[in-house]
Amino acid sequence: MEGFDGQLVALAPRLRRHARGLTADAALADDLVQDTLERALRYRWRFRLRPGAWWGDGGDGLLPWLLTLMHRLRLNTLRRKELVVATEILPEVSAPAEDPGLRRDLVQALAQLPEPQRAVLLLVSLEQLTYAEAARVLDIPLGTVMSRLARAREQMRRLLDGTSVSTPAASGNSLQRVK
Repeated sequence: MEGFDGQLVALAPRLRRHARGLTADAALADDLVQDTLERALRYRWRFRLRPGAWWGDGGDGLLPWLLTLMHRLRLNTLRRKELVVATEILPEVSAPAEDPGLRRDLVQALAQLPEPQRAVLLLVSLEQLTYAEAARVLDIPLGTVMSRLARAREQMRRLLDGTSVSTPAASGNSLQRVK
């Protein structure tokens, strides 16, 4: 299969992997991927491949466009439900180590991140998009991507180390000194 339809089929596993990281639920992830692919087919006329680009490249290729569709569908779903339900189903994402306990800890820590931080962390770390590409996918400024990513990494570090994640209000200080 060549062309647009063939590339959708080829990119479906990456979309599914990303959706499983976002939702932490196999059924929700499959629904999200199906909705994304359905919308991509319905609005295929809106996608424009820039001259010299290939379908899967990180610039103006098909993958960033599909990830943008996916994130907007995810936000629409969250707005409708106004409730995020965490499940114990582990996504089928290959872990860096073979320790199943570490994988479970990573998934649980990822589920505790706020949705905006989790989305940025997954795009940059898992999908290996640049900061600028992640900003385009999420339709947010580049600086917001960098700050959300820094906060997400710090919170993941704290969660995996077992230290409590404290906010300035929780610690009694409304200001923190930054060096």
